[in-house]
Amino acid sequence: MIMKKVILFFTFVACLPAVQAQQADEVEIIDIDEGDSLYHEESSVVLLYDARPIFPRRNPTAIPVGSSLTDMFLRIERQFQDPRAPRFILINRKSTMALGIGGYVKGTLSVDFKGMADNRDFVTYAIPTPDNPAQNGQFQMDATTSRIFLSLVGNNRIMGDFTVYVESDFRGGGDGAFMRLRQAYVDMRDVKAGLAWSTFTDVAAGPPTIDNEGPCGTASARNVMIQYHPHIGKHWSMAIAVEAPSVTMTNSPHQNDAIAQRVPDIPMYIQYAWDETNSHVRLSGILRGLSYRDLVASKNRMELGWGVQLSGVTNITRRWIVYYDAVYGKGIEEYINDLGGNGFDLVPSGVPGQMTTPAVWAAMGGVQFNITSRLFASATYSQCRMYDGVLSPGTYRYAQYAVGNLFYNLTKDCQIGVEYLYGRRVDRDNTAGHANRINLAIQYNF
Repeated sequence: MIMKKVILFFTFVACLPAVQAQQADEVEIIDIDEGDSLYHEESSVVLLYDARPIFPRRNPTAIPVGSSLTDMFLRIERQFQDPRAPRFILINRKSTMALGIGGYVKGTLSVDFKGMADNRDFVTYAIPTPDNPAQNGQFQMDATTSRIFLSLVGNNRIMGDFTVYVESDFRGGGDGAFMRLRQAYVDMRDVKAGLAWSTFTDVAAGPPTIDNEGPCGTASARNVMIQYHPHIGKHWSMAIAVEAPSVTMTNSPHQNDAIAQRVPDIPMYIQYAWDETNSHVRLSGILRGLSYRDLVASKNRMELGWGVQLSGVTNITRRWIVYYDAVYGKGIEEYINDLGGNGFDLVPSGVPGQMTTPAVWAAMGGVQFNITSRLFASATYSQCRMYDGVLSPGTYRYAQYAVGNLFYNLTKDCQIGVEYLYGRRVDRDNTAGHANRINLAIQYNF
């Protein structure tokens, strides 16, 4: 019995180096410092030290990138509020696919005074009109805008360069009790399919804010889509898509009613970029077919919705950055930050049973100044106006949104910020309401 145990022991010792060698061939963890180059030998797992710039624009990548896979993570289209490139990347043995895991934890403290926006976010549509002395201030804390995402990038003969992306926050209900799907799409061979930022939304033109809502007059929406987005040469790009329609309307009792939509939204854009794509100007358009039921005539009707947009971002110098966005159209309220979901895509026209698409004009302009490599400030003004339709005197007419903020990067992953916001809402009877808010935030990216 003893001899048998001795034989088994020496057999195990003799086999141990071979087992260790096999394990080492399968998985190797590399910690890449800022000055190292990225290369892959037989490893299946690579820990990327930092693939993200401190500032979202005009800063070079924090590490020299020697792999097309890591470049693909950096090319994913992002808004300022969206997570940056992943901190952790797992790469397969053949270096043909990489899985990035990332996100951020964000805590926000806000104080409203001399008027309030009745929402966790600073939504100017939600400002009470007229000012209510009983609701003149509030204190809030929020962590539900924290994000987590998975991103798989790779290349193969059939799909070419491809990206699979899933992102969620914690605003699915209650106080962060449920996760909410924000994006989930596959992008390959210039075709994107799934839930993503709408083709009518210029995400790179969005200014930096702590406020999760953002300026009232920007075009901002996420839709399920099939999008074709080829590059045309070095500077030009375009996209056209069919997107799932989301229509809200203000009905007249016993005159009209909502029905299922029968036509997809068709947004498109053409864009010119320069300065290594850090700057661009984009011209966008959208067509919509908005269906409703005319109860007076007992028939289904459809109104044409349309919109045009000029937007962009310009790096004037390495310190100064300008953002801009101007939109005009009819029946596109669902795409405007302040108006989406509030029943303004279709409104009563004044003719019994019939509805119309109200006109909307919205604009935003902002500037960012990079004070140091860790500190930057920005200021933005935005306005949104709605016209036409037969609506009550207490209905929204226009709103103004102004914000100024300061961001400081404690480290490359931890950022703090302070922000002042002012909002004003005016109704059709010229009744007005005001709101002021101070935001404080801390965000750690992983």
